[in-house]
Amino acid sequence: MTLTERKKVVVGMSGGVDSSMAAALLKEEGYEVIGITLQTMPSGGPDDVGGCCSITAIDDARRVAHQLGIPHYVLNFRTIFEENVIDYFTNAYLSGETPNPCTMCNRVVRWGEFLRKARALGADYLATGHYAKVLQDPQSGRCFLSRPTDTWKDQTYMLYNLTQDQLKHTLFPLADYKKEQVREMAAERGLLRVSRKPDSQEICFIPDDDYVSFIRERSPEKIKPGNFVDRQGNILGRHQGLINYTVGQRKGLGVTFGKPMFVLGFNVEDNEVILGEDQEVYAHTLLATDLNWIAIPGVEGPLTVQAKIRYKAPLAEAKIIPLKDSETLPGAIGPVVRVEFTTPQRAITPGQAVVFYQGDLVVGGGKIIT
Repeated sequence: MTLTERKKVVVGMSGGVDSSMAAALLKEEGYEVIGITLQTMPSGGPDDVGGCCSITAIDDARRVAHQLGIPHYVLNFRTIFEENVIDYFTNAYLSGETPNPCTMCNRVVRWGEFLRKARALGADYLATGHYAKVLQDPQSGRCFLSRPTDTWKDQTYMLYNLTQDQLKHTLFPLADYKKEQVREMAAERGLLRVSRKPDSQEICFIPDDDYVSFIRERSPEKIKPGNFVDRQGNILGRHQGLINYTVGQRKGLGVTFGKPMFVLGFNVEDNEVILGEDQEVYAHTLLATDLNWIAIPGVEGPLTVQAKIRYKAPLAEAKIIPLKDSETLPGAIGPVVRVEFTTPQRAITPGQAVVFYQGDLVVGGGKIIT
């Protein structure tokens, strides 16, 4: 019996090719594999909408588990998902932020409650089909989160919130594979249906990507027209509710101004959308809070990194500077850092994550507050 044969791993199976191959590879390596699909769609909503927890997805995951000869279960995570992801998503938009539901789901649902349940089942690890890599220093025991071989599919940005304890109990079997290889390997193992499934692009609980209608249905009384204004407070026109706009947006404003105008931000208290010209969308600095550090215990002084301000943004040279006594700043959740970029960044967006890298390693990250 090999070491891996004595290890039990729960694989989060979404019914897609990535999580299916994660389960297949782990079984081939000798792990005792259990497949679990999380049911997260809101109660009373349409179940078969094509998302990662739809009836179709559950059926696909169950079919793959049967082909692999592993047990498969479905866990009802509707309440925790609605309270911690959907409510967060809705409230953030209503507060003038652009939320990142995937990072919140990873933090609270997958590596929070799901990992806890997996360990309660006696599992040594939780595994997913994310494209990321976990490394461990054999001397200190500290875990590191690293970019995968397929840097185009790199999902470390969405995983910056993982703690040392969570990383120690996490496996990413696809870390050394490219997406094309994963599809080919799935087809070779007879997992033809999932090998051809397209990648999921939309927000999982809003498959048509119409988040405005989704929020409007949940909180119609909180969406009110207001004024477009410039930085000086001059009224430029009327908007149809803050949730219809995001920082950096130019098209779809519904008003002509005689020149291109872009969303710069929001004055939530007065229900105003602040507009400006293209050059005003760029900024050299941001403030971030709700910080999590992976490669290091924390930041005591200036630290040079590369930073990303959104999932598909390119890495940009930056310096992290911790702010003293910053917990009292508006929007602060614990300490705050100022991030200074060498070159200005377009559409720095409150509510999104900023993630810090040194080479392929994730140093840490936090939530942008301004």
